[in-house]
Amino acid sequence: MALDYTTYESLTDLEYRNLVEIYHHSIDHFAEQKLFGVKRDGQYQWMSYADFGERVERCRAALASMGVEHGDTVAIISNNRPEWAIGAYATYTLGARWCPMYEAQAEKEWAYIINDSDAKIAFVANADIRQTLAEMCEAGDISLDHIVHFDGPREDSFDALLEGSEPNVEAVEPDGDDICGLIYTSGTTGDPKGVLLSHHNIASNVEAIHSFNIIAPDDISLSFLPWAHSFGQTAELHGMFATGASMGLVESISTITENLQEIRPTLLFSVPRIFNRIYNGIQTKLEEEGGLKKTLFEKALQNSDRLRNQQQQEGQAHTTTKLLDKFYDKLVFQKVRQRFGGRLKYAVSGGAKLSPEIAYFIDNMHISVMEGYGLTETSPIVSVNAPGQHKIGSVGKPVTGVEVKIEKHKEHESEFGEVCVRGPNIMKGYYKKPDKTAEVIDEDGWFHTGDLGCIDEDGFLWIEGRAKEEFKLSNGKYVSPGPLEEKLKLAPHVDQVMLEGHNHPFNVAIVNVDKEALQHWAEKNGVPTDNLTQRPEVRELIESEIEEQSADFKNYERPRKVIIVDDEWTPENGVLTPTLKLKRRVIYERYEDNIDDVYEDADED
Repeated sequence: MALDYTTYESLTDLEYRNLVEIYHHSIDHFAEQKLFGVKRDGQYQWMSYADFGERVERCRAALASMGVEHGDTVAIISNNRPEWAIGAYATYTLGARWCPMYEAQAEKEWAYIINDSDAKIAFVANADIRQTLAEMCEAGDISLDHIVHFDGPREDSFDALLEGSEPNVEAVEPDGDDICGLIYTSGTTGDPKGVLLSHHNIASNVEAIHSFNIIAPDDISLSFLPWAHSFGQTAELHGMFATGASMGLVESISTITENLQEIRPTLLFSVPRIFNRIYNGIQTKLEEEGGLKKTLFEKALQNSDRLRNQQQQEGQAHTTTKLLDKFYDKLVFQKVRQRFGGRLKYAVSGGAKLSPEIAYFIDNMHISVMEGYGLTETSPIVSVNAPGQHKIGSVGKPVTGVEVKIEKHKEHESEFGEVCVRGPNIMKGYYKKPDKTAEVIDEDGWFHTGDLGCIDEDGFLWIEGRAKEEFKLSNGKYVSPGPLEEKLKLAPHVDQVMLEGHNHPFNVAIVNVDKEALQHWAEKNGVPTDNLTQRPEVRELIESEIEEQSADFKNYERPRKVIIVDDEWTPENGVLTPTLKLKRRVIYERYEDNIDDVYEDADED
């Protein structure tokens, strides 16, 4: 039985009214605690909370000297680094707005956001980005009072800025409704929209995170989820900072495996893509090794599934099952946990749907999976699978203070409807776009997410996909492509995939292959590596993987044809958003001729 509304625990007075109170509390209470770790000269070097506070004070003075006042916007284009957080908290303590962008973002998007946000100052990661923005200013494309870059010896570098500033500017105590964040949505269907988030919005979300009691001062994360992403910023940066925990910064995505061993995190905040990569790496290694190792691993997983089922159905597991679990844990699962550093307690996933297959796998390793759901407009957390109260496959129950209801679609009968959210985490609106704000926030304060979902009899929220992405086949069947696309990406040689079938009799999968994995497979199997995607052996491989991964979906949802491509899908070339979501219209136009050929060939058959 599906419900249309969830009951929720009301949020009483917040411990912190704004991010400035969180800042002062953490600097005062955790002064000697390690905050940020950065790898230099082959080892991680740490900045304490006290060191961080001293830099924030100097940065605040520097910003004030450059004319930043209450209500102004300060922009940043950078990956995660201590300077990112220093600039953010210096901005908050002036009552100004922090507007983050990604290094891996199209230059035209930087220009649009800088102009739309009315940014006065921009912090940038390096001299190359600084040069790009300087040229934009010279051409009249953007207007900035100052550009400060983090790396390099120039006099306008970040270090020079701090060294030349005395910490003599008092912090502003902002009102809860004051805007602290201006985060631009990914813009999958048009120009990005600036989401106005208040201090109260984010503070309420931080409070909700802390209610789960999963973060303590002795916890540590390996930070690779961008803080420019609302999930990374609220859940990891602010959530960890408010509790006195530590964050080791990843060197790059390619060094995650190495950095996991060095940081040995107790928590990981990630999008499903990273967990998928780890899972596929383990599966590939097992297939290559085969024999006893593979058999033992499979038996260990089967026993873990049995243990979980017995606990859920009978209240406790059988003695034999528990003894076997201890045996397999020592022999098998401990080795897998070592890949995460050996201390990981919680894997917190958001930003996209985590495949139940991956969630069960992580859970079998005795690592608690906390999958959540949210949007930039909800600060972002709406619901979470909390420890001791979770259902794998769902996105959990609403966090403290947040209400969720389902508005059913009139067009077709389904248990799914649009997910609507109300609570202290709902944005103040879209910057300069009151008409767009009115389209998504109704007069009763409900934010209409555009996501399809349902609530089960136990109050857990399940997400089916985006309403705007849903399309209808020529036979009248509706397809929500997201869940199947996420499943197809678990195929060992698939990197990205988009499902297409608007007004056609069947679906087509446009598959962007994992070139590195495919190259390895070809070399191992004696397949010539030139023009790999054109080889019949590769087509047979990819089609078999797609068929296997889609087996549990309805017949009309499964792709009948596959288009294999190997060109780059990146944020830089505009095919993906900075958060790696598909820009469907761009992909459709790029492969429109291929798609038309597939359907024309099918008509001839």
